[in-house]
Amino acid sequence: MNRYVIGKRAVLSVTAGMLSISTLLSAPQVLADSTSTQALEAQIKLLEEQLQSIRGELDRVKTDTVRNEQKIRENEQSVASVGVQRSAGESGKHMVFFRGGFAHSNHTRNGVSIQSAVVAPVGAQDQAGKDAWYIGAGFDFNLTNDVWGFLPGTSVFAELMFEYKQFSNSVSGNALANNPTQLAGGALNPRKVTVSQFTLTAAPKIKFLEGNRFRPWIIPAGLALHVISPPSESITVLQPGVMFGVGADYNIWKAIYVGADARYQLAGGKIDGVNVNGFTVGGYLGIGF
Repeated sequence: MNRYVIGKRAVLSVTAGMLSISTLLSAPQVLADSTSTQALEAQIKLLEEQLQSIRGELDRVKTDTVRNEQKIRENEQSVASVGVQRSAGESGKHMVFFRGGFAHSNHTRNGVSIQSAVVAPVGAQDQAGKDAWYIGAGFDFNLTNDVWGFLPGTSVFAELMFEYKQFSNSVSGNALANNPTQLAGGALNPRKVTVSQFTLTAAPKIKFLEGNRFRPWIIPAGLALHVISPPSESITVLQPGVMFGVGADYNIWKAIYVGADARYQLAGGKIDGVNVNGFTVGGYLGIGF
């Protein structure tokens, strides 16, 4: 737009100059004629009309230039305002988060190398407790900020999360975990067995209060896959289930979030005598992008 205005001004200036020169060059010839006065007046009137037209065109160009400059300033202010809003709390739609906290199982664990009816009563028959600690991480991918037009202010995310729970790392193993194995006539020297569980989940996460720093959320139901260690007495390690969750996060600074959540894992029955149902309660640190 600036190049167009400058070019237009240059054309108008050249036109005005050419008209002025043409008038001055033709003036002596007009004065020599018997009707020089009338011809000169006509030429001056024509020149005035042309100059008036040029002045009007220049005024229009000036007005358009002012309007364009005002629009540019408004656009720059709008962009700056958006940048301030993003830095104040809108740091991106997606999030990666890191979790940790307390876990509890509804039942104690048995398995092939700890308490086991298969090798009983040979060797130690210990079990880990029901309580554990957990660590994990996950990823939230934003799908919509208004439930696809049905519910403004409510976002839907696709969450992929994993966690590791450890119930104990010092359970005395049975004959299979003896060194050497008691089944071969070895002395009682049980090894220490770590009782743990790995969980991988995929679930829809519904977050409320879009645009606010504080955002509560729920997971109505999600798919969970549990891997237990040690294996069950039938050497089975994998158990599917359903996960439910509730929590909230708060944007403390730029792209940094803190939050808390509680989740319940419900498996479809026992995995060869092992029940993995239980819950976790803890906090997380998130980074938006």
